[in-house]
Amino acid sequence: MSRSGRRVHKGLATLVAMPESKARLSLTRMLICGAAIVTLSMGIRHGFGLWLQPITQAQGWSRENFGMAIAIQNLAWGISGIFAGMLADRFGAFRVILAGTLAYCLGLVGMAFADTPFTFALSTGVLIGMAQSGTTYAVVYGVIGRNVPADRRSWAMGVTAAAGSFGQFLMVPAEGFLISQFGWQQALVMLGFSALLMAPLAWGLREPGFGGGALNKREQSILQAMREALHYRSFQLLMAGYFVCGFQLVFIAVHMPSYLRDKGLSPQVASYALALIGLFNVFGTYAAGVLGQNIAKRKILAFIYLARAASIALFLLMPLTPLSVYLFASAMGLLWLSTVPVTNATVAQIFGVSHLSMLSGLVFFSHQIGSFVGAWLGGYLYDKTGSYDIVWNIAIALGVAAALINLPVKEAAIARQPHLQAT
Repeated sequence: MSRSGRRVHKGLATLVAMPESKARLSLTRMLICGAAIVTLSMGIRHGFGLWLQPITQAQGWSRENFGMAIAIQNLAWGISGIFAGMLADRFGAFRVILAGTLAYCLGLVGMAFADTPFTFALSTGVLIGMAQSGTTYAVVYGVIGRNVPADRRSWAMGVTAAAGSFGQFLMVPAEGFLISQFGWQQALVMLGFSALLMAPLAWGLREPGFGGGALNKREQSILQAMREALHYRSFQLLMAGYFVCGFQLVFIAVHMPSYLRDKGLSPQVASYALALIGLFNVFGTYAAGVLGQNIAKRKILAFIYLARAASIALFLLMPLTPLSVYLFASAMGLLWLSTVPVTNATVAQIFGVSHLSMLSGLVFFSHQIGSFVGAWLGGYLYDKTGSYDIVWNIAIALGVAAALINLPVKEAAIARQPHLQAT
């Protein structure tokens, strides 16, 4: 075996054959199952913008009605994500993912048959939002944080995010095909049953010893860990930046398809654009995870937010054609979820992994408040002004602000005082 081959083999052996106190899962199984779960969960939600016009036209609802339901979904995801993280940290990810899978199926079926804006908000908003909290990054990254050493954690999170990003590339065209072939209602029912595939995949993230919640001896209680994070300046800055991330992503995902159709482009352009975002997101998230091992994560985050602002500005300045849409989608795809592995790795680096799922859920709550505002404000201002121009400009300004906000973040492990530790 060559010298380089021996180094790779040794590195993998270190990850897979760690002492039981530090590693309980096969690295390969953990990454494959985690990525597949994120692929389904994130892939399904990434295509919700394709349903905006079919549903509002069929039901006679306004775009604000649809945008409000998606806004509630993101807010419900953020709120329940904190508690899903608490449960995953204490009892393991397996049970939380199973519950999220069932809620996802029921929510999609309810979305198909809701006949009022209120019931639509309950199914699409509350139920699917709660489902996403148990089947996406915070819970999956908690497993990775407990089973991958710190010097490879950002990379492993990047791998999972990159593989999961493929779901956006795969699922959006599939969802567009289902809508065109079977109608929007039947397509949602089919997606609901496909979500059940996450249940057997959850078995691959089952950590031995978590059944009774006594696997990890933790130096802090949940309240102590939460209080410490919320009072820590760098955590507050990460939350503020994540708000902007949520605003930009959800506004684009939900409203860009309709924006393009309003401008006279075909529905296929929007489907291809969302698919390109998912495809280039694979490369962007992986690159961010790898770079996070060697470059200050605050600098990576600042670059991502600033590059998003520049990409949106150029998109608005260029003549709107299918080519300009695809170029914009490709650029945004590189920056789409690249904040996720870097932000979560920073949280783990500062606070450790004992409460990682809960703290990831807490910082993600800020992301979802931004998502709520982006989804709702896009629909509200469109209904008031007949245009998305104001919201596009807000997204640019917030991107610049987020770049500046992340620069002062301190990434070193927090120095805890004895009185902050649980006895």
